[in-house]
Amino acid sequence: MKKRRIRKKRKTFLVLFLLFCGLAWFQSYFQQQSSPPLVKTDSFAAVKKYMPYIQDELAKYHLEEHTPVVIALMQQESHGLGGDPMQASESAGLSKNTITDPKQSIQVGVKHFQRVLAYGTQQKVDFPTIIQAYNMGAGYIDYVAQHGGKHSEELAKEFSLLQVKQKPTLYNCGGDKNNFRYPYCYGDFSYSTKVSKNIQLLVDTVPVTNSEKTPSGSF
Repeated sequence: MKKRRIRKKRKTFLVLFLLFCGLAWFQSYFQQQSSPPLVKTDSFAAVKKYMPYIQDELAKYHLEEHTPVVIALMQQESHGLGGDPMQASESAGLSKNTITDPKQSIQVGVKHFQRVLAYGTQQKVDFPTIIQAYNMGAGYIDYVAQHGGKHSEELAKEFSLLQVKQKPTLYNCGGDKNNFRYPYCYGDFSYSTKVSKNIQLLVDTVPVTNSEKTPSGSF
């Protein structure tokens, strides 16, 4: 009698266990069906909406292959936000954020990129130097050309400090010594590194045509 009771208990326990597992599986299944699918956000979405304008401006200089580069520049400058997404006002000799029309910003920004690209090529510096020069100006190209022709954050710091010494009250990081750039407050010495990462992220995550791929050996 005792053995029969034990067997009945085991059988009852097994049935209850299987029933519990079945209910848990059905609950999990229906939750998955009713939950909205996870959507990966595109960090370049705001910038990509300007791609036709970027390509049109680059086409004026026959530089369409640099579309990913300019997208990466805009991503670093503004994430595609504001009236001056290329932060091109200062490169045009204007005060910061003077430009309020994104199309004008792209026009001026692409022209600035074309100038530093042409000058950097002439001076035979590497492509990261050209990217850094978008942020620090053509003077950085001269400095790198005099120091081996290859960009490094150390050279960018040296150049920044030279500009700070010339205008210490202007380039002081707003007096914020906790600013990561301090005391190298002219430009961003890590700019080329950041833009390079943007380009790689763009190439890795967004399909681009052959004409839009960064030229081999650019980075």
